[in-house]
Amino acid sequence: MHEPSRANGRYGRRIVWLGVCILIVIAGYTAGWFWLAGRIEGETRTALAKMQERGIKAECANLAVRGYPFRIGLYCDRVAFAQPAQAVSAAAGAFRSAGQIYDPMRLVAELDSPATVTVPDGGQIAFDWQTLRASTRLTQTLPESVSLEGTQLKVGANGRPQLVSAETFEAHMRPNEADVDLAASFAGLVFDPSVVGDRTVPPLTGEADLSVKDGLKLLAENRADNLRGQSGIVRKLTLQLGEKGALILSGPYSIDQDGLIDADFKVSISDPKALAVSLAQVFPEQENKIKQGFAGLAFLGSKPSLPLKITKGKATLGFIPLGGIPPVD
Repeated sequence: MHEPSRANGRYGRRIVWLGVCILIVIAGYTAGWFWLAGRIEGETRTALAKMQERGIKAECANLAVRGYPFRIGLYCDRVAFAQPAQAVSAAAGAFRSAGQIYDPMRLVAELDSPATVTVPDGGQIAFDWQTLRASTRLTQTLPESVSLEGTQLKVGANGRPQLVSAETFEAHMRPNEADVDLAASFAGLVFDPSVVGDRTVPPLTGEADLSVKDGLKLLAENRADNLRGQSGIVRKLTLQLGEKGALILSGPYSIDQDGLIDADFKVSISDPKALAVSLAQVFPEQENKIKQGFAGLAFLGSKPSLPLKITKGKATLGFIPLGGIPPVD
């Protein structure tokens, strides 16, 4: 008669202990999350203070770490940076970053517009966008990948609100053994006529896919911004003018220590007739020459290709010399 009651009692105690264990796990997880949040906030404030000691003013207004329970990230109502010695400063809207607790090696961040950048000559560049996001996947050494993407970008300067605009843009970087792969694209890129010599340029669409040889070494030695001594391969570089017609370039390249380019490219033209119309719109004074030149390309097919050879900065397209290319930095 007492067996069912004893069994029910044991079952009830198990439920209670299970509930206690769950509460302990939740309490431990919560304590760990807030400990890590405090660590992130403290290290960020320390880093900002060290920058101040070096004469660099960096601001993260109302710095906070948020995202409990499943995310953790740094938040700022406003960000700003200034280096008075170089007469450079920048400021932007709210900043948000986050990493998922179950995938802590992947980080994402967002930055709100508008932003302003002041350059040494006293000019001010203004940026506005609809969305701007960055993401990275970390490893024990270098990031496995870094990406940036945005929409509805507008760039102005010195009170002029829209000198350049783009509907979409993105850029990606990832290690590939000792090399670094780079990719980028944009669409709806428009220039105000004042930026391009009062010419009318149709909306541009572009895409780039290339690899930099020994790119990881260049990054480690902080030489990525020095093009001299670099080499690699352009898998595809496309520039489309208007809705149709594009130039497509591919091939290996190298830059010597004097900044002179050597390359063995192939240049292809997609829809030559449409491209000729767009180029004639940009360079109306050369309309007849453009149409005559592209009419000759029609004999090579619907997608003609020509070799572009560059030797010590001297470029030749097919058998036509194009002149010299100045040394790059």
